[in-house]
Amino acid sequence: MASGLTLDSGALIAAEKQNRQFWVIWAAAMKREARVTVPSAVVAQTWRGNSSIIARLLNVCDVEVLDEDIAKRVGTLLAKGRGASDVVDAAVVVGAAQRGDTIVTSDPSDIGRLLEAAGGGVAILAV
Repeated sequence: MASGLTLDSGALIAAEKQNRQFWVIWAAAMKREARVTVPSAVVAQTWRGNSSIIARLLNVCDVEVLDEDIAKRVGTLLAKGRGASDVVDAAVVVGAAQRGDTIVTSDPSDIGRLLEAAGGGVAILAV
C-alpha cells in the first residue's frame, strides 16, 4: 500500500462542490490503493447529514478518532503554533504527521504553519 492521504474539512467541501483538483487527487489515490484518513473532528466540522458525496467518501476513508492521546498532542501543537487555535486543523496535522500522509487541504497556509510548528516532513496538496 502506498503512502496515504489525510483530508481536512476544506478537502471534503471541495469534493462536495465538485472541485476538479480534489477528484484528480482522489482518483490517483484510489488507483494506487492509498489509505485515506479523515479525522473525526473534520467529520464533525463538515457533516450536516445531507451530503451524499461526503457520506460516500467517508465510507471509503478511515475515520481517525480524537482520543485522549491525540487530543493532548493536538493541544501541544497548538501551544507551539504561535497563535494557532484551530483544533480541527491541528488534528489533521498531528494524524498526518504520525502516519507520514500527504494532507489535502483548501487552506495550505494555515496547515503549513502548523506543519512548521510540528517539525515539517509532510507534503500538502491544495484543492
